[in-house]
Amino acid sequence: QPVGAEAFAEFRVLGKGGFGEVCACQRRATGKMYANKRLNKKRLKKRRGYEAAMVEKRVLARVHSRFIVSLACAFQTKTDLCLVMTIMNGGDLRYHIYNVDEDNPGFLEPRAVFYTAQILLGLEHLHQHRIVYR
Repeated sequence: QPVGAEAFAEFRVLGKGGFGEVCACQRRATGKMYANKRLNKKRLKKRRGYEAAMVEKRVLARVHSRFIVSLACAFQTKTDLCLVMTIMNGGDLRYHIYNVDEDNPGFLEPRAVFYTAQILLGLEHLHQHRIVYR
């Protein structure tokens, strides 16, 4: 079933990158929350990033792990390529390292071990599918 931008209501920006930004969005039909990575077509063309975007789309479509975001759907608008992904609540790791306790950045060892285990499980899933990415 074809999906386009009108199927989602966008909320706040979650992050920005070299080719665009990631926004929280909600599927109008179901109310389910997602992350929409909007990649600006002009920037992709200018910086020769189109092939990398397509590789990212294929990788996200192949992975199904609770430790890696996966692709829910993809579509394009006049200006953007959009990758709609599962959303991981809680922010990124950098936020937790530096902003949770600004006076004492970093983690205690048990928390570091927990996050390390999650990262390794995600990498293991990628390697089981013969994916080497970034």
